[in-house]
Amino acid sequence: MRLRSSGFWWLLSKEWAELLSSWVWWVFLLLMGPLVGVSFVSAVHTYAEASGLHGTSAGVGEAFSPLVGIWAPTFSACEVAAVFLLPFVAIRLMAGDRQSGALKLELQHPMSAFTRIAAKALVLLAGWLIALLAPMMAVVLWKSYGGSIYAPEVATVILGHVLNAGIAAALGCATASIAEHPATAAILTLTVTVGSWIVTFIAAVHGGFWEQIDDYTPTLMVAEFQHGLIRLDVLLIAAAFILAGFALAAIWMRLGVAVRRRVYESVIVAVIAIIVIFPSAFARPTWDMSENRMNSFSRDDEQALSRIRSPLRIEVHLAPEDPRRVDLENRTLAKLRRVMPRVHIEYVSATSIGLFEQANPGYGEIWYELEGHRTMTRAVTPEAALDTIYGLAGITPPSNDETFRGHPLAVPPWGATIVFYGVWPLAVAVWFITERRLR
Repeated sequence: MRLRSSGFWWLLSKEWAELLSSWVWWVFLLLMGPLVGVSFVSAVHTYAEASGLHGTSAGVGEAFSPLVGIWAPTFSACEVAAVFLLPFVAIRLMAGDRQSGALKLELQHPMSAFTRIAAKALVLLAGWLIALLAPMMAVVLWKSYGGSIYAPEVATVILGHVLNAGIAAALGCATASIAEHPATAAILTLTVTVGSWIVTFIAAVHGGFWEQIDDYTPTLMVAEFQHGLIRLDVLLIAAAFILAGFALAAIWMRLGVAVRRRVYESVIVAVIAIIVIFPSAFARPTWDMSENRMNSFSRDDEQALSRIRSPLRIEVHLAPEDPRRVDLENRTLAKLRRVMPRVHIEYVSATSIGLFEQANPGYGEIWYELEGHRTMTRAVTPEAALDTIYGLAGITPPSNDETFRGHPLAVPPWGATIVFYGVWPLAVAVWFITERRLR
């Protein structure tokens, strides 16, 4: 047991040394500072102007939340890094052993392939957490300006980007293990990434089934976390993607095993992943971690809606690309799904853009049906939807006293440019030089 433990720690130190010897890793780490800096400086400038800086529209910032105004744009740099930089770090970590011949020597050791891939996954996680120090510096700067920090929503944003990075790293490891050459692995990784964007595009045009799939693409998944929403179905499906990706990497890194057997085992992993993902999509628990409860109705409204036990049916006559449908879905229907488990929403349209349906007198209608009563409205606001539902249910609308005043802050991003364009690159350069001298 002690021998196995010491062997694993040796493997971890070896993978860590492999990471630090990779030029891709250092380029990735160096670019994180400027990427975060651009996003943070722009976000703070916009937030400050909306809060009344230089005589602009003072008071608008009272409706602002740092979650949307600062953290979402700042941490979006992590999404860019996870898509375009982190997979190449993972590919380098996987392909380096194969190209140098070290993998053949390692495979002679009795340690399992899953243990080896676990070591690589832990090293990649550690590398990503180091890169996350850049946006955490933005958090420190924002606090130094006097800005408000609500820890649960910041932690939620970080969780989303850690999961997104896990998916990107698992994808990079899987493609590098399957492909014979790193360039081929990079092309495969980019193909999968572009494929997820195509799904998002199709979902925006056609809706329906594609919208349900699009909910679990990395882009939409990160967007949920950046708005302070944690969904159990997203957590489970993201974990399934990550584990499946690393499992495929472990299967294909065993060079001495016949290709037919590896294909057979890969199919088994895919089937298991599908078996896990399908029921996970029906997991309903969600947690709104935003300070202003932007993903939820007021607590009084939620209590009133939870008392409605009868099924609610909503029929929306709006095309997928109609802005009114997007507004209705994001501001009202998505919140209803999380409060009322027996709500059924059906979208009806003859075209994808709705431009040529405007002459149809029924276009734009939203029908609500509850307990045999049916009524129609064309309003897409949350207030109109709630009033309609309460009217059908015979419930007196609650008095909502919750008002989020926001956290306006009319302060420019002092020192941010120096930190992200000077201090961060200098720190990375010093670490790089020190590491090279120690070797």
